[in-house]
Amino acid sequence: MKKRSQKNLCAAIGLLASFVLWTFAVSHLDVQAIGPNGSSVGFAALNGFFHKLTGVHMALYMVTDWLGLVPLCFVLSFALLGLVQLIQRRSIVKVDYSILVLGGFYILVMVAYLLFEVVVINYRPVLIDGRMEASYPSSTTMLVMCVIPTAMMQLNARIKNKTIQKTVLGILAAFTVFMVIGRLISGVHWFTDIVGGALLSAGLVMLYYSVSSLSITKT
Repeated sequence: MKKRSQKNLCAAIGLLASFVLWTFAVSHLDVQAIGPNGSSVGFAALNGFFHKLTGVHMALYMVTDWLGLVPLCFVLSFALLGLVQLIQRRSIVKVDYSILVLGGFYILVMVAYLLFEVVVINYRPVLIDGRMEASYPSSTTMLVMCVIPTAMMQLNARIKNKTIQKTVLGILAAFTVFMVIGRLISGVHWFTDIVGGALLSAGLVMLYYSVSSLSITKT
């Protein structure tokens, strides 16, 4: 189990390193002013082609935007679970280790989100309510791909009925796919924004898994 955790940690580091390299490439390769108000975008040929291919679908954008509340509900639910355990057990060290790791993971995701609100790599291909908004990495993609897979890991260990377990996990997996694809074809992000969000999320989730895997089956 320890060796597997080490392999997962190496995979996490590799994915996060890939995200850093991808971000560097997006910032420096084929940068052209193809965005709103002459804003610059890396991989301009690829992003411009894909944006023209998909077009802009604001209805799909709104649907995926509102469904972005679903991951937040999971965050609040697990935070509440941790709080209940803390109150009942009267010690933070007695709270399930995987829940404590999950709390740290959520903080890490929030830090990453805030970082790219300040450090703007590029802006959306469309104006939102007449304003330019930071677009890289896709925050909705990152939120969904970070929160839902970790929730699935928790629920896999906590739901004992196999039929219910498979049904819930299947629904959550389908939801994740729908959200990422929906965000991709809605036209409110560049193609590279989605890839960046997916790489960062995969790295963070693998980091969570490598740290929590030793305990999650015991909680």
